[in-house]
Amino acid sequence: MASTHRIKSVLVANRGEIAVRIIRACHEMGIEAVQVFSEADRDSLAVRMADRAVCIGGPRPHDSYLSQQRVLAAASALKVDAVHPGYGFLSENAAFSDLVEKEGFTFIGPTGDTIRAMGDKAMARRLAEEAGVPTTPGSKGVIEDARQAATIAEKIGYPVLLKASAGGGGRGMRVVHDPSQIERAFLEASREAMVAFGNGAMYLEKFLTDIRHIEIQVLGDGETVVHLGERDCSTQRRNQKLIEESPSPVLSDKLRQDIGRAAIQLCQHVKYRSAGTIECILDLASQSFYFMEMNTRIQVEHPVTEMISGVDLVKAQIAIADGQGVGMRQSDVRLSGHAIECRINAEDPARDFLPSPGRIHSYTPPGGMGVRMDSHLFTGYVVPPYYDSLLGKVICWGRDRPEAVARMRRALSELEIDGVTTTRQFHESLIATDDFAAGRIHTRYVQNIYLPGLGQS
Repeated sequence: MASTHRIKSVLVANRGEIAVRIIRACHEMGIEAVQVFSEADRDSLAVRMADRAVCIGGPRPHDSYLSQQRVLAAASALKVDAVHPGYGFLSENAAFSDLVEKEGFTFIGPTGDTIRAMGDKAMARRLAEEAGVPTTPGSKGVIEDARQAATIAEKIGYPVLLKASAGGGGRGMRVVHDPSQIERAFLEASREAMVAFGNGAMYLEKFLTDIRHIEIQVLGDGETVVHLGERDCSTQRRNQKLIEESPSPVLSDKLRQDIGRAAIQLCQHVKYRSAGTIECILDLASQSFYFMEMNTRIQVEHPVTEMISGVDLVKAQIAIADGQGVGMRQSDVRLSGHAIECRINAEDPARDFLPSPGRIHSYTPPGGMGVRMDSHLFTGYVVPPYYDSLLGKVICWGRDRPEAVARMRRALSELEIDGVTTTRQFHESLIATDDFAAGRIHTRYVQNIYLPGLGQS
């Protein structure tokens, strides 16, 4: 049957497992998938699966996946209708979203104005406050210098957290415990943010010490907004997510409803279009939640939500960009069971998670009921040293959390990746702990409790 979509072809402006994920969604929708690739990814699974593929540059990201001009030149030459940026690279680049639309293509994501507003964390805090969504005590916007930071910190009390307004992934972030540290911390964080993001602007908020990281998956089309429940991303190392699950084992029904309602309020306030994630912190002591930031893209951990909701989020992104709308109301959303995702990286946990590129000699993914493996691996594939070390994600669903955990332990034991060192055994050991089984996890659990218990830090 011929496709009824206006979008007939999509340029996949990414690589690895997310490129494979987008290609699969396109094929299910009867849409042609066109893959751009770097020299390092010439033999990748995404290139093999795509209907058409074109090399756009050398192996380093700035010569290929981060080059707006090369991506758009490929889109023009191959006459595609739309561009899907995946996550990372250009996915939250407002100028790129603007340029894609200016050149006559459909950007599968939010408008440039929305990315710009929500990507600036200080501005996003202000928008959240306008929408009636609680935010952590802190600066009203960007702080000018260390002296202003010290004034605000004295007012709200130490410890405080300095954060890059344009940041993410823990970069441009410093915890400050007393006034003597604040000037140095401000300068260091600002310099780090300038190098990482080209923007050294900082803001400040109260540092809460016993928290969970809760995020809400949303879909919006500029008018209708629905949420598909929360994901608990508290199992982290140095602000990098390791394991995600849904639903959160610590939320009451009322708190879950309140966070979901707040996420919808904020998205309606900014007229959000596409898939996105509202990230919050939950203060375990007070059982209060606070808006932290918004990710205006598909998330690495989106399969967790797909497993409990039955909604294909990538196809939903494409449909919304195609003008078809969200296609559901909040009352239509049905969430079932429990899902957990473990990120499998080419890293050596025994060597401070040092990246481990190399050739895959053999690869056997797990299977069975309730098990999903999203990956771009195959036997003979060479993991390049130029990109993020993510090899894939093991996602397991169960009727309840104990079944999901048991299924994940079984799936991890089946997973075989020979040729590079991975985090598989690290995850096996972590989810086997009594603390994980009981849900006694917080954002610093891995760094402060689990790794020191193994003789690591």
